[in-house]
Amino acid sequence: PEFIPKCRTCRRQAREQSGGGGDHHEGLSSDEELTPTEVDEFQKSKDNLLEDSRKIFEDVHADFCDIRKILLKFQEWKEKLPDSYCDAYISFCLPKLLNPLIRVQLISWNPLEQNFTELEEMPWFRAIEEFSDAEDVSES
Repeated sequence: PEFIPKCRTCRRQAREQSGGGGDHHEGLSSDEELTPTEVDEFQKSKDNLLEDSRKIFEDVHADFCDIRKILLKFQEWKEKLPDSYCDAYISFCLPKLLNPLIRVQLISWNPLEQNFTELEEMPWFRAIEEFSDAEDVSES
């Protein structure tokens, strides 16, 4: 005999009595389904968060909120003053420096959406990849 929790049996009976079992899929818990109000609240909260995230760097000079431009400055430093660049341990500092910029760009990223952008296709990823390739070339 299959163990069916009492609450599941009650919900099934309520659906059968009301004739509302049309959009219910067996095996899915109605406890996990969101009400339209909850969906609206979530969407409003998400929209507010995305709007706030767009404002984070609005008062920052463009040279310091664009990953590609930041990396170009570090590349110039490395080419002009390689000893100073190495002494500053830049390769250890860059992840911490770029972290906030990348996180802001990932706020709206959802890999569960049908048409999501792959990480490798994002502009910040390509900029870091190009910087890494340029570092490898200059070191060899």
